[in-house]
Amino acid sequence: MSGVALEKVVKKFGQAEVIHGVDLAVEPGEFCVFVGPSGCGKSTLLRMIAGLEETTGGAIRIGGHEVTRAEPAERGIAMVFQTYALYPHMTVGENMGFGLKMNGHPKAEIAAKVKMAAQILKLEPLLDRKPAPLSARQRQRDANGRAITRGPDGFHFDEPLSNLDAELRVEMRAEIARLHREIGATMIYVTHDQVEAMTMADKIVVLRAGNIEQVGSPMDLYDDPDNRFVAGFIGSPSMNFLTASVAGGQLDVPALAQRVASPVELPAEGTKLEIGIRPNALRLDRTEGPFTIEMAENLGGVSYAHLSAATGERVVVETDQRLDAAGGGSTGLSFDPASLYVFDAGTGARVRAQTYMPTQAPTQAPTQASTQAPAQSRTGG
Repeated sequence: MSGVALEKVVKKFGQAEVIHGVDLAVEPGEFCVFVGPSGCGKSTLLRMIAGLEETTGGAIRIGGHEVTRAEPAERGIAMVFQTYALYPHMTVGENMGFGLKMNGHPKAEIAAKVKMAAQILKLEPLLDRKPAPLSARQRQRDANGRAITRGPDGFHFDEPLSNLDAELRVEMRAEIARLHREIGATMIYVTHDQVEAMTMADKIVVLRAGNIEQVGSPMDLYDDPDNRFVAGFIGSPSMNFLTASVAGGQLDVPALAQRVASPVELPAEGTKLEIGIRPNALRLDRTEGPFTIEMAENLGGVSYAHLSAATGERVVVETDQRLDAAGGGSTGLSFDPASLYVFDAGTGARVRAQTYMPTQAPTQAPTQASTQAPAQSRTGG
């Protein structure tokens, strides 16, 4: 197993700089996921590590050795792409062993490595079949097997599940996670799907516009985001955001039609802020309130209520209640102020806690009677 280190890595296409001095360490044996919106640079960064894109500046080290200018074949990396890139005229086994054959490995060695990979991926009955009649799941396994037979120090996956349907993506996530546990190799995985990142990663790297916004474990990023972008990108449904300002030492939130106690020490009076709150930290109060229920999604064990405020801002509430899918009527909201996150309205930076307030009575808009919402495991601010 080999770790990966990036030191001030830069990528330019002509005069356009798309990766801006990135520093990152991926530990040996770690499953690291690059996640972010389309065009954020995650695939470019992956291809730079693999040697498929030239690095404009900085250094890349794999296993402690600088490989910035090394050829892809010299880096000990196996790639699995978004398209399976299987040769249609070759069998499953021939596809898995093709790289070894091209590098002149003995037939006996190729056969042994193909057999080993087939056992791991449960492809033994399919080794003599060609890709065309195979299912998408089986083709993905074949592509994974081709990477395994090389015996690399690391695996790179570039959005390998994006062409699969939702049910199959869930199955393949579990398979790739199992593959990582069994092989123990360093894996770097690119996706725009934060659910894939949350369910598979040891470490998540959130990218935006060629910069790293935050690095951490899935739960660290969920519980303790550094800024509004990370807070909104990690978590499904995404965090709700409402405009606010500092007034009288509290948070004045127009959408709630009231002031709210802050979980953090606030900046100067009048400072423009945003508050964030997770859908599962909110509770509906079906008495008259400042929010209109526009629609509801009933998914069986959980429902999502989509609300709008007079300010035009929208809120999603996660609940175990069965709701009228057509919506209608008004509602108030209750929540524990400790579950709030506070962000600077201009920069999006998190307003961090200087002093923590004790858990307050639940805040509600606009009535007083409510059942307290459970606090999150850590103070939200």
